[in-house]
Amino acid sequence: MKDARLIPVATAVAGLDRFDAILDARSPGEFVVDHLPGASSTPVLSDAERASVGTLHKQQGSFEAKRVGAALVSRNIAALLEGPLAEIGRQWRPLVYCWRGGNRSGALATVLARIGWQVSVLEGGYREFRRHVIAELALLPARLRFVVIAGRTGSGKSLLLERLAAQGAQVLDLEGLACHRGSVLGQLPDRPQPSQKRFETLLWEHLRHFDPGRVVFVESESRKVGQCQLPEQLILRMRASACVVLEAEDAVRVQVLLGEYRHFVEQPEQLAARLSALTALHGRARVERWIELAQAGHWTEFVATLLREHYDPAYDRSIRRNFPHVGDAPRVRLDGAGAAAFDAAAQALLECAQRLPAPHAAQPPDTLPG
Repeated sequence: MKDARLIPVATAVAGLDRFDAILDARSPGEFVVDHLPGASSTPVLSDAERASVGTLHKQQGSFEAKRVGAALVSRNIAALLEGPLAEIGRQWRPLVYCWRGGNRSGALATVLARIGWQVSVLEGGYREFRRHVIAELALLPARLRFVVIAGRTGSGKSLLLERLAAQGAQVLDLEGLACHRGSVLGQLPDRPQPSQKRFETLLWEHLRHFDPGRVVFVESESRKVGQCQLPEQLILRMRASACVVLEAEDAVRVQVLLGEYRHFVEQPEQLAARLSALTALHGRARVERWIELAQAGHWTEFVATLLREHYDPAYDRSIRRNFPHVGDAPRVRLDGAGAAAFDAAAQALLECAQRLPAPHAAQPPDTLPG
């Protein structure tokens, strides 16, 4: 019978694709916070069981906690073998991990290996993987050449990134990874934001797969996208990178925003609650006027007014502060809110990117408006 083998983190993450499955033996709650790319949740203790064993350890000591924990783990592993793992063939090669690469992954890996599967265990567990991600996020941005897409709110930067990706370009969609559009109204109605750890793992996964020989398109962002904070070295690299400014007429921007924020048109009460957060900045009278426009269904006027009175002045100040070379940046025009207009803008941007210079000296990070 074969025993499970320990795999160092650097070796494991360099070849995650060679494993047939990646099994996370931690509790479901730990898995939701973050996990290895491609991992499946196969807990040997539930959240409640893990908490109960921890309490028992504090109150009665290690022996009693291990005795009770072992019984729970045994039953849960049996349930996995009789359930999701029941139909797996002999040549299966899983990678197993838990928090520190100790008891939980060890118990699951031992049983799987004794059955006859070729089992590997992540040395140091998720904790060591997390350290690896943090270290890599400090190094990877400097190896890449970014082109930053700037432009006032509503100019279609996020939609343009989608079209660029569809045309085969390398794209880092920070708002997509953060599940947030990066403003006070940016929370998505159907997708909660990931944890900071999960966001960083998703970011690392994208950065490590980019080809350093090709540009990476990214939208000009603040240090934070909603509640997700960008790594320091990524911010510095973006600030030092060449920019392209996306321009659009106000009427086009209004169309784009009404499409992207359709959920507020359907649920204006949620919009009012979000706008109230701007009272300290703009005063109660102005914010109440915005809310009245929305509640009356005057959506075109509402969006145009919000752009003119809040978003445009704040963005113009911040973009000049954060990207000192933006004044010399080339312009690409978006002539409409339809697919053809975005495809044309994407093609123009791809051609423009070929003529852009290498990154400037890094600038200290600042913030863009909410």
